[in-house]
Amino acid sequence: MRPDFVKKLKLLAFICLFTSLAGVNFQLINEEHLNYNSVLFGFPLGLVFGLLELFLFPRAQMRFRRWSFTKMFIFKTLLYTAVIYAVTVTATTLIGFYEGRQLSELQPYLASPAQLILVVYTLLIYSFLVFFLQINHLLGEGVLWKFIRGKYHKPREEERIFMFLDMKSSTTIAEHLGHVRFYTLLNELFHEISQPVIQTKAEIYQYVGDEVVLTWEMEDGLKNSNCLKIFFMFQEILHRNGENYFKKFGVTPAFKAGLHFGKVVSAQIGDLKREIVYNGDVLNTTARIQNECNKYQRDCLVSGTLMNKLKQMNGFLWEKIDTVTLRGKESEVELFSVSNPKPFAAL
Repeated sequence: MRPDFVKKLKLLAFICLFTSLAGVNFQLINEEHLNYNSVLFGFPLGLVFGLLELFLFPRAQMRFRRWSFTKMFIFKTLLYTAVIYAVTVTATTLIGFYEGRQLSELQPYLASPAQLILVVYTLLIYSFLVFFLQINHLLGEGVLWKFIRGKYHKPREEERIFMFLDMKSSTTIAEHLGHVRFYTLLNELFHEISQPVIQTKAEIYQYVGDEVVLTWEMEDGLKNSNCLKIFFMFQEILHRNGENYFKKFGVTPAFKAGLHFGKVVSAQIGDLKREIVYNGDVLNTTARIQNECNKYQRDCLVSGTLMNKLKQMNGFLWEKIDTVTLRGKESEVELFSVSNPKPFAAL
């Protein structure tokens, strides 16, 4: 099963559990007793919300990405109000029939202030969930949980894989397109990498102009050669959509990448604006490996130390390029070029 699908199922289960508990809380406060009705209301509401937020909206995101925040807010408010009312009316009716009540007995409740209170309460719960999902999306996949758990409250040393992914000929393209159209292109390209990031368990550490810095915990990056796989998945997407980019922007974008691994100090910093940062020589080395792509006319260069970790674990084609002393480094670094001899479907 695809990692992104598994992640969505786990989040869907969390949402259903949260709305079920919210239903229990509502019944305890409103009716001062508890039975199965609270879960019968809460669970389907969470299920519908989760299916919309995790599966339906992402599929239509190209359309929704063009909407303003206000327009999206009004649309979701109206949609979720209708969903809440439909689910609660259906659940109330089914429960009433199960308990032997007639439809005529249920109709006054369906138009009562109690029903309105339930709709407003559920909208507040939905608002909290949407806010949580948006903050998680804004910070990056999994980063919010790290803040909540306090994982990086104190500096810690860990070993990580890094990839510096940079657009080729970006200065020329920016001059050709102009700044506004260039950043429209960048936004679309960075959107394209979302699925490969999720599927390879990568973390987006930073966007730096036209460059993306990706990182993995060692186990996640080495497993199934995820740290290499992502580059060729992204390359395939660019190849598949190259004609569309040329029609829209007059360019066919391509990227180059450098990969390395090593120890970093990870910590949460900042007060007015907090983020998780990584400090260590591995970042400088990775950036300089990526810079060597131009010199050797290669798309993807990997350090020899990382290659030794990966070579028994994948079917990629390796070629030793050189042993170099990178700028600012005393020790030499072996450089290997990596290509994918297999069709993309085999990745």
